[in-house]
Amino acid sequence: MSRRGWALFALMSLLWGLPYLLIKVAVGSMSVPFLVSARGLLGAAMLLPFVDFGRHGPVLRRRWRPIVVLALLEMAAPWTLLAHAETRLNSSTTGLLIATAPLVASLVAAATPGGERLHRIRVLGLATGFAGVAILAGPRLRGDVVAIAEVLATAVCWAVAPLLVTRRLQDVPAVPLTATCVAIGGLSTLPLAITRAPAELPSPAALSALAGLAGVCTALAFVAFFALVREAGPSRTLVVTFISPAVSVAAGTLVLGESASAGTIAALGLIVGGSMLATSADRAARPAEPPHGSQQPRQTPAPAVVD
Repeated sequence: MSRRGWALFALMSLLWGLPYLLIKVAVGSMSVPFLVSARGLLGAAMLLPFVDFGRHGPVLRRRWRPIVVLALLEMAAPWTLLAHAETRLNSSTTGLLIATAPLVASLVAAATPGGERLHRIRVLGLATGFAGVAILAGPRLRGDVVAIAEVLATAVCWAVAPLLVTRRLQDVPAVPLTATCVAIGGLSTLPLAITRAPAELPSPAALSALAGLAGVCTALAFVAFFALVREAGPSRTLVVTFISPAVSVAAGTLVLGESASAGTIAALGLIVGGSMLATSADRAARPAEPPHGSQQPRQTPAPAVVD
C-alpha cells in the first residue's frame, strides 16, 4: 500500500474511533433528538454541494423507498440509540460493544438464504468475540441493561444495512446515496429536535463535539473512506474496523479520564480478535475467481455507507 494509502488508513482508524467520545461530550448539554438532527443536517450541508442532482436525481427518485429504509437503519436509528445509550455508558464501553458489528454481520450472512455456513474458524471467532462482550457487559447488566441493548441493537442495524445496499441500491453512486441518507437521518428527528432544543446555548465543549461529529466523523469520514477504497481496495479498508475500538478506548481514557480496567483490555482483545477470525474465515471460504485480463483478482464492491 502506498504512503497515501497508509495515511488514509490511519485517518480512518481515528475517525471511526472518535464518535463515541464526541457523543459522550455532546449529550451532556443537548437532548438526543437535537444532537441526532443537528449532526445529520450539518453533515448533509457539507456533503450535498458535491452531489450532482441533475445527473443522479432520477436514480435517487427510483430507489427512494430502500434509500429511506437505509437512512433509518444506518443513520437515524443508530445515532439515536448510541446517543441515548451514552447517557448511561462511558464512551470506551460503547466503542467496544459496537465492535461486535462484524460478528453480527457474520451471523446475518450465515442466516441469509445462499449465505455461507459457519465453519469451525468462524464459530471460534464468534465465540471469542461474544466472550469479550460478556466480560465487558456482565458487570453492568444490573444498572445499564437497556443502554447495553441499545448499543447492541446499533450493531445489528449496521450489520443488516449493507445487505440492503448490496441487494437494492447497487446502481446508486456512493456519494449521492450517502449525502441523501445523512440528510434523511437529520430530518427524521427534526420535529422532536425542535421541541427538545436546548433552553440555553450549549457549552463550548458540546458545540465543538457536535461540529466534530458532523464535519469530521460524518462528512470527512465518508470522503476519506471512499478515497481509501479507491487507493487500497475494500478488503484492506475493512481492517479499520479492527483498530477503531482501540482508538475509542484510548480517547475515553485520555480525554475523559475513563478507567481502562484489565477487564476492558481483555474484552478489547477478545472482541477484536474474534471479529478478525470470523471475517477472515468468511473471506477465505469464498472460492477464488480466475483473473480476467490481469493477474489481480477481482475485488468485490464495498458497502456504500459505513459509520
